[in-house]
Amino acid sequence: MPDRGGGPTGPRIRAGRPSRPARTLLMTLGVLAVLGMAFTMFAGFWTDWLWYRSVHYSSVFTTVLWTKIGLFFVFGLLMAVAVGVNIWLAHRLRPPLSAMSMEQQSLDRYRMGIAPYKRWLLLAVTALVGLIAGASAAGQWRTWLMWVNGVPFHQKDPQFHLDVSFYAFDLPWYRFLLGFGFAAAVLCLIAAALTHYLYGGLRVTSPGARATAAATGHLSVLLGIFVALKAVAYWLDRYGLAVKSSDFKATGDWTGLRYVDANAYLPAKTILFCIAVICALLFFATLWRRTWQLPVIGFGLMVLSAILIGGLYPAIVQKFQVQPNEQAKEAPYVQKNLEATREAYGIDDTKVSEYAGKSATSDQATASDKARLRGDADAAASIRIMDPNIVSPTFQQLQQMKNYYGFPTNLDVDRYSTTKDGKDQDTVIGLRELNLDGVPKNNWINDHFRYTHGYGVVAAKGTEADSQGQPVFTEYDLPSRGDLPTYQQRIYYGEKTTTYSIVGGPQKEIDYSDDSGEKTTSYAGKSGVNLDNPINRAAYAVAFNEPQILYSGAIGKGSRILYNRTPKERVEAVAPWLTIDGDAYPAVVKGRIQWIVDAYTTSNGYPYSSRTTLGDTTADSLTAANNNRAVVAQQNQVNYIRNSVKATVDAYTGEVKLYQWDTKDPVLKTWMKAFPGTVQPRKAISRELTAHLRYPQDLFKVQRELLTRYHVTDAQTFLTGSEVWQVPDDPTNKSGNAVPPYYLSMKMPDQSNQAFSLSTTFTPNGRYNLSAFMSVDAEAGSSDYGKIRILKLPTSTTVDGPRQVQSQFNSEQDIAAAIKLLKGGDSEVEYGNLLTVPLDGGLLYVEPVYVRGGGLKYPLLRKVLVTYEGRTAFENTLGEALDKVFGTQGATTTPPDTGTTTPPTPTSPTVQQALDDAQKAYDAGQKALRDGPDWTAYDKAQKELKDALKRAQDAEARAGQSGGDKNSGDKNGSGKNGSGKKS
Repeated sequence: MPDRGGGPTGPRIRAGRPSRPARTLLMTLGVLAVLGMAFTMFAGFWTDWLWYRSVHYSSVFTTVLWTKIGLFFVFGLLMAVAVGVNIWLAHRLRPPLSAMSMEQQSLDRYRMGIAPYKRWLLLAVTALVGLIAGASAAGQWRTWLMWVNGVPFHQKDPQFHLDVSFYAFDLPWYRFLLGFGFAAAVLCLIAAALTHYLYGGLRVTSPGARATAAATGHLSVLLGIFVALKAVAYWLDRYGLAVKSSDFKATGDWTGLRYVDANAYLPAKTILFCIAVICALLFFATLWRRTWQLPVIGFGLMVLSAILIGGLYPAIVQKFQVQPNEQAKEAPYVQKNLEATREAYGIDDTKVSEYAGKSATSDQATASDKARLRGDADAAASIRIMDPNIVSPTFQQLQQMKNYYGFPTNLDVDRYSTTKDGKDQDTVIGLRELNLDGVPKNNWINDHFRYTHGYGVVAAKGTEADSQGQPVFTEYDLPSRGDLPTYQQRIYYGEKTTTYSIVGGPQKEIDYSDDSGEKTTSYAGKSGVNLDNPINRAAYAVAFNEPQILYSGAIGKGSRILYNRTPKERVEAVAPWLTIDGDAYPAVVKGRIQWIVDAYTTSNGYPYSSRTTLGDTTADSLTAANNNRAVVAQQNQVNYIRNSVKATVDAYTGEVKLYQWDTKDPVLKTWMKAFPGTVQPRKAISRELTAHLRYPQDLFKVQRELLTRYHVTDAQTFLTGSEVWQVPDDPTNKSGNAVPPYYLSMKMPDQSNQAFSLSTTFTPNGRYNLSAFMSVDAEAGSSDYGKIRILKLPTSTTVDGPRQVQSQFNSEQDIAAAIKLLKGGDSEVEYGNLLTVPLDGGLLYVEPVYVRGGGLKYPLLRKVLVTYEGRTAFENTLGEALDKVFGTQGATTTPPDTGTTTPPTPTSPTVQQALDDAQKAYDAGQKALRDGPDWTAYDKAQKELKDALKRAQDAEARAGQSGGDKNSGDKNGSGKNGSGKKS
């Protein structure tokens, strides 16, 4: 047999060792893997940089990046040096091992094993702790920037009389430094103790002294540093009491000092601070005394004091001083909490007024009184019967035009002037956004090159519906036309645009198609990142995991990639220090579609102000449904909030602009110092943009949740809990979530004219009757913008709340029978927003009722429910329902300021016959939908309906001419049917 061990018979062959080609291949693969991981990391960094540069906010990227790098290296290096020096020092102070015990003999093999690698092991340990510490510190970039750029609030806390900025900006940074110090002290202590043990400085089982003098001195100093840091913690804890949260039985969640904090915990923390300082000095003294006796006694005394003084003594004070007379003891501190909370959430100027809840006009009112009240109902509010949360499918059916367009689940309410009288009116508005699910054939080219954008605005009057229950569109068709001035209709950035598109290259993009064929375009904006550079293409191919970006011939000169396309994510990216509202809304401003995004500055460090979880307080029946209305900052706990920034995102160019809205907010001023030039001054907001700004819903929901308790300004009343309210559940939704607030142009009792408002109702805790009505002036151009008004209902009588009103609607026999008829066949009934309007001391409730009938899978307005002072009407139109409720049927009234009444115009038999024929044709059309649907019969009925309406119009015109009445005929309509086309 050959000698496999080598020698004269042949070379030695090492079993299991790969051959040279195999080693070369493995090495090559390893290098490629490392390069691949490096390029993947580079791609993420590079694409982020390119995106920030494309939106002209590169300063945000660099500021955050350099802050993170600085914190990473500074604190990582500090931790690495601290641990490394203590390991080196413990090794240097090791004792000679001349007489080795059995314990040391067992450790000797470990010492010998690591001896050749001591330097590398030291570097590895210090590098590891440095990386961990650096990464942790880098995450504190917000805390650092707020500390170094903080500006004063010019308000002082009532206990320590320090500026609020100390708690909001300074204290969080001091706590981080303290936590870092504790971590460093513990790691250094562990590393030093292990090193001393390994090299004989500490002994566990050996006879004689357990530690050498050097080890004793070293570890004592580290323990002294730890105890000194504990002393600092006790001192900071004193100030932390002002922002400490606790559960207070009388009020629930509580922030700030209570009686026991001010009179027991505060002096206890001061005493413990002094004891900790003395204990730390005793540990340092071991450098000279070389004994653990005094430090151990001092440490034991500190622990015992913490138990007795810091735990037992406050419990005794609470039990024997506070509980027997809690209201008297806690009242001064509750008052501080009341004032701080109201200030921190911007509800300190809330105007609370007593409201009768019952009309001053009696049931025996004269006809003129009823006519006046009917006119007051028109003047009290522009009652919106088009519910933006219901009619999206109707917009989709009538105005989608192409399957590759779509509308959001929830539309928005804004104000636009009509071309006829120039007056603002509440308008339901939505954008025809890109819907890739409707693309005829999904593939990479179609999804990312051909179908890239939506097209046009669709808007409808909020206060009207046509004869078929369809919206009266003021902007309609494709391309969109109507009351709005000319504007750029292409929508490259929107709430439903969540994928990337590559535009501007050789591929043409589809606008829409009509009878003449496809209309194409090529993006002319400067948005996005240029893909001419092969490095950019490679980076995006990796970042989006799409290799075709690298080699596709569809990408050429001028190609640009658009991504991060929803308004919310664009604003969040350029201003990561802001909290973004859950609902962006579109507006046409100066020939452009602008997405308007409300943004908040928040803090968790306002002394005495109670905390709230934003995700909980901004949730309602709309956010609970599967739609685009999201809650804001799900888990964020804050106790200070301001709507300090209004942001816009251009739907065509994607340009993001941030405007300072709250010019007094110190938190915003701090961030503006940290990121100079990113936020434009308030004066830069144009008048046209201001006309569409509104009070944000999420802030309003946070404030209304606080006002369920903090509408009370007296501590004694607050402590009794007798005035606690709750936000009622949505009576039209079975989800069990809170009713959403509604935008509505309305007039509160102390206002002379209607104002665009956001309103809600309150009920007593655990009951269904109404306790209060709340409204805020939501019109940005108004001098009263942001003013909160609460109408407080009497407690001696009960006024029906939303659920009771809904129950009343459902229980009335005539209404129940009518609802049953509406549900005939496979039709479905949907209730719209239940609107509440203060009127003549009472409350007017209005609720539109929609029907999805037969083959029509979209809701149409069929009825309007109205109730006032116990009188209920269920009619085809809002006007008819109001007439019936106020007993003015058969008469048409002019607005109340004229004081005149116009008698009804007589209807000729010819007109009446034509109207009867129209009703028959309409009923036949509805029957055709229910019975099939039978589209042939439906089309026939629609033609007969059109002919009958035309005959009625002609007959009425002839009657008017013969009677000499020049104003008769249909002069008040828009001339458009539900689809926006001429009738």
